[in-house]
Amino acid sequence: MIARMRFYDPDGTRYGIPTYPWRMAPEGLATRRQLRTAGLRPGGQEVAAQVMWRSRRSRTGIRVAYLYPLAGARPVRPMTPAKRAALTKANAARRRCPQCHRDAGYTLPTSLGCCASCAGLPALAA
Repeated sequence: MIARMRFYDPDGTRYGIPTYPWRMAPEGLATRRQLRTAGLRPGGQEVAAQVMWRSRRSRTGIRVAYLYPLAGARPVRPMTPAKRAALTKANAARRRCPQCHRDAGYTLPTSLGCCASCAGLPALAA
């Protein structure tokens, strides 16, 4: 519990903005992912607070999620047919190998730049 209190700074004196430990954020604030799940977006609002927690995944050992007020959140803009067509085309381009020009059946890894067969690797499960 003492480690969690290290991130408790509701005044924002230590971190510059109000900061809360994992799962201790006040009601009325949500992360981008939580807003998206509710069909909302920040709508141009500034970050109101942040949640900080220790993590082995991060290089610094600390991860941060920004919080936005629910009161000013707006609905997500609907996907238009033109946007959907552009997204489909972009995703298809990410699957096409630039060397053999085939659809690999998966998104090509940027580390290889080509499909597994052109890179000389065993085929990836599709």
